[in-house]
Amino acid sequence: MSDFRISRRGVLAGSAFLLASTALPGTLWAQTPTKGGRLIVASDSEPRNLNPAIVASNGVFFIASKVIEPLAEASFDSKDGLEPRLAVSWEGSEDGRSVTFKLRENVTWHDGKPFTSADVAFSALQVWKPLQNLGRVVFKDLEAVDTPDAHTAVFRFSKPTPFQLIRNALPALTSVVAKHIYEGSDIAENPANTALVGTGPFKLAEHKAGEYYRLERNDKYWGEGEPHLDEIVYRVLPDRAAAAGALEAEEIHLAAFSAVPLADLARISKVPGIEVVTKGYEGLTYQLVVEINHRRKELADLKVRQAIAHAIDKDFVVKTVFLGYAAPATGPVPQNDKQFYTKDVPAYAFDPAKANALLDEAGYKRDANGTRFKLKLLPAPYFNETKQFGDYLRQALAAIGIDAQIVNNDAAAHQKAVYTDHDFDLAVAPPVFRGDPAISTTILVQSGIPDGVPFSNQGGYKNAEIDALIEKASETIDAEARTGLYREFQKKVVEDLPLINVAEWSFITVARDTVKNVSNNPRWAVSNWADTYLET
Repeated sequence: MSDFRISRRGVLAGSAFLLASTALPGTLWAQTPTKGGRLIVASDSEPRNLNPAIVASNGVFFIASKVIEPLAEASFDSKDGLEPRLAVSWEGSEDGRSVTFKLRENVTWHDGKPFTSADVAFSALQVWKPLQNLGRVVFKDLEAVDTPDAHTAVFRFSKPTPFQLIRNALPALTSVVAKHIYEGSDIAENPANTALVGTGPFKLAEHKAGEYYRLERNDKYWGEGEPHLDEIVYRVLPDRAAAAGALEAEEIHLAAFSAVPLADLARISKVPGIEVVTKGYEGLTYQLVVEINHRRKELADLKVRQAIAHAIDKDFVVKTVFLGYAAPATGPVPQNDKQFYTKDVPAYAFDPAKANALLDEAGYKRDANGTRFKLKLLPAPYFNETKQFGDYLRQALAAIGIDAQIVNNDAAAHQKAVYTDHDFDLAVAPPVFRGDPAISTTILVQSGIPDGVPFSNQGGYKNAEIDALIEKASETIDAEARTGLYREFQKKVVEDLPLINVAEWSFITVARDTVKNVSNNPRWAVSNWADTYLET
């Protein structure tokens, strides 16, 4: 165990890379990357399970993606928006029943053992399909993985499975773990879930609870000349307001995922040596959603749901809650998705008068106090923005005679109340769109989801027409036809309002301007950072 300390003097003297620069993060012209150095990054959480093959979430990916790699990563420029990682190619069969992956050769695990197709087969069948929060849906019909040689893996499905879906799922859902480490163990409880062993450019060296994670360079990484950094240190800063001060004091180099509060961005962008970067989250679009418990009689009435939609001023929310770093949502697929998005959906303009009229038509008259009925409102505690929107929504509903009483919980209690106990009327949620509606979007409105599944339809909503669209799309092989089905899906969802999409936002990275190759792919914060370096 090393005796690691973070200090401004240590950053400046030990690494000698916090020199002023006028260059933007990322290169505008060819530069020779500097070798070495320690990159210090703000981290606001310490995931209990660091294995992204089991927990496909951004909090896990932020650290683990540098250690454990997927089959492919998102790309701004490459074919189909994908860049090879552990797979160098992938091809789907015409009947939709198989996908063949050619795997990268001469790759070793951090413990020195060779990476082979057996690791991919094990990960897919024993981890992604049965255990992963999102893989359970995408790989539900995966029945076998053939390994004709050490560098070929053929995924076989029991019924036609769209290659478009599998391809879109590669960055987020295919983190590969080592068979020799997990086989024969209780995978969910294996110590390697926190003491990670991967193939990535960095090794997990140590974790001191409440203080930091330290990653060190993998000298045997398959990427030629990579990684450039010697170390990455994630300094645990649970208080997001502390990140801005740490950047200005030159105690850290980078804060991702809007760790610097939006209210501080205008000021900190003027600080010499600091850059505010809005790029690099295009593959991680967050959606501000009002979840609705349809078991509640009033909320089962479409007119009431329409009234709530008309009571929300989306433009005000974007400008006031997100300070302009967001966009009003039109439906369940974000506008920046080039494959599936359609604007051909109903619109619910901000119109309190219409909202009041709809509630009157539904038979919910105001009492002597001006109240029609009361609701229990649970804002998700994960972001300041979800909590702030909860306060706004309470006021917006009060204006149309609905008394929304806010219940604030910590993360664990919130998830239990909403997704297991169904102890809510309205909830504010921030689901993530991950490049394909089947990965993390249809689950928000599909019926029959078991209790306890986070970010899923736990409001008791059921619509046979929407369920049928979801089912048909899950077996439609033709990409154009499948895209058409999901455009129809968007229209039906917005018509019936099982939930209300309010806004969509990405995050902000704030970095010292000596950090190079920042935000150069659509999932940069959760990619491997093999090409990131510190200019000296």
